[in-house]
Amino acid sequence: MDAMDRVSPVPHDEAFKKLLETFFKEFIELFFPELDCMLDYSETRFLMQELLVDIVGEEARELDLLLETCYKGMDGFILIHLEPQSYRDTHFHERMFIYFSRLFERYRKEHKLIIPIAIFTADEVRDEPDMLTMKIPEHDILRFQFLKVELRKRNWRDFIYSDNPVAAALLAKMGYTEREAREVRLQYLRMFMRLRTRFDEARMALIMSVADLYFKPDPVQDEEILQELLEHYPEEGEAMMELMPAWKRWGYDEGKQEGKTEGKAEGKAEGKAEGKAEGKAEGKAEGKAEGKEEAQAEIIRKLLSHGFSPEKVAEAVGIPLEEIQKLK
Repeated sequence: MDAMDRVSPVPHDEAFKKLLETFFKEFIELFFPELDCMLDYSETRFLMQELLVDIVGEEARELDLLLETCYKGMDGFILIHLEPQSYRDTHFHERMFIYFSRLFERYRKEHKLIIPIAIFTADEVRDEPDMLTMKIPEHDILRFQFLKVELRKRNWRDFIYSDNPVAAALLAKMGYTEREAREVRLQYLRMFMRLRTRFDEARMALIMSVADLYFKPDPVQDEEILQELLEHYPEEGEAMMELMPAWKRWGYDEGKQEGKTEGKAEGKAEGKAEGKAEGKAEGKAEGKAEGKEEAQAEIIRKLLSHGFSPEKVAEAVGIPLEEIQKLK
C-alpha cells in the first residue's frame, strides 16, 4: 500500500462502533430501508470480534462489528458485517472481499446469508469502490459487491425532520457547505431535543458524544443558537434549560484547551515577542469573555420573560441567584 493512499484513522472509531451497536436497527432503517423490511431483529446478537488474516496488508485484522440476526423468509440465521472506514485506502474493496470469504469459509454451514456493509466517514467527497470483479471474455469469474454508505454524499437537509438517533449523531458528517454550518448545528440541537423524550440519559449521552466528535466547539455560537431557538420555539424552553449546563461545560473545556495551547505557544516564542503575544492573547480572551457574558445575560432575560423562575434559571446556568435577580 502506498503511503499516500492511507492516512491515520481519526480517534472516533470506538464511539462510532458503540453507536452502531446501540442503534443497529435504527442505522439499517435510516440507510437501507429495503433491507430493514426483510430483517427480524427479535433475535439479534453481536458476536465476538473475529480475528481474520488480511492477506492484502499481510496483517491480522479484527472485524469491527459482526452480528447475527434473522432474515424473513429464511429458516435460519444470517450474518451482517459492518465496517466503518474513516481514511482513504485504495485496497479497501479487496479487504472487504477477503473478510467476506473468511466469514463464508467459517460460517457457511450455520448461516445462509452474509451481508457486508461499509460506512465511509471521511471528510472528502469521493467515489468509494464497492465491487471486486474477475472475468475472462464471455465469462464472469467473480462479482462481489458490498453495501455502502458514503456520509458526505448525503444531503443534511434530508435528515433534519427525522426522529432517528443515528441521523442526529451523524448530521455533521453529511454533505453541507461552510455557510450552512451554523444551520446544521441549530437543526441538530432541535433533533436532539425531540429525541430526549424517547431515550434514556445513557443513550442521549452517546448520541451527543458522537455528534460532538464532528462539530467544532463554539460556545458563543451555541448560546446565540439557544436564544434563537427560544424566540422561535418557546414550547421547547424546558428542554433548552436542561441543555444549557452541557453547553457551559463545552465552553469551559474549550477555553481550558485554548489556554493550554496558547500557553505552550507563548513558552516557545522568542523573548522579544512575548509581551506582544501576551497582550494580544489577553485582549482576545477578554473580548471573548465579554461577548459570552453578554450573550448569556440576554439568554437569561429571555428565559425569565418566558416565565421561568429565577431559581430554576440559576440552577440551569450555574450562576448565583443574586446575579439572576440583578438581570431581572
